[in-house]
Amino acid sequence: MTLVNFNNRTRNTAPYFNNVFDSLFSDAVTKNKMVDKSPNVNIFENETAYVIELAAPGLKKEDFQINLKKDTLSVWAEVKKDETQVAKDFTRKEFDYSSFARSFNLPDSADGDNITAEYKDGILSINISKKDDAKLQHKEIIVS
Repeated sequence: MTLVNFNNRTRNTAPYFNNVFDSLFSDAVTKNKMVDKSPNVNIFENETAYVIELAAPGLKKEDFQINLKKDTLSVWAEVKKDETQVAKDFTRKEFDYSSFARSFNLPDSADGDNITAEYKDGILSINISKKDDAKLQHKEIIVS
C-alpha cells in the first residue's frame, strides 16, 4: 500500500483543500473574462489632433456610445447576445452580456466641436482636433 501525503494546512486559521483546489479556484477567478472590463487604450498626439484608440474586437459600430460633457469624453459599449440551440430532447439558451466604460479628460487645447470616430478591424479610433492656436507650429530657429 502506498501512502499519499495530504496537505491539510490552514491559512488564516481556516482549513482549506490541497493546492489542487486552491489553484483551481484562483484560476477560475483570474481567467474570468468579465474581470477585466476595460479595453486597452493608446493615446497619442500629432500636429493637428489628439487620437484615442480603443481595442474592442468583436463589436459593431452601433454598440458604441460616445459623449462629450464639458471637458470629459466618455466612451461606452454594451453588447447583449442570445444564443438558442434546439436539439432532440433539450433546448439550450445562453445569455452573454458585456459592457465597458472609459472616460478621458480633454486638455484645453482640444476642439470639442470637431471630434470624429471610426471603428475598423476591432479598433475604435477617436480623433479630437486641436484648436487653431494650439496646433504644433514648426519653424526653424537660426542660431546667431
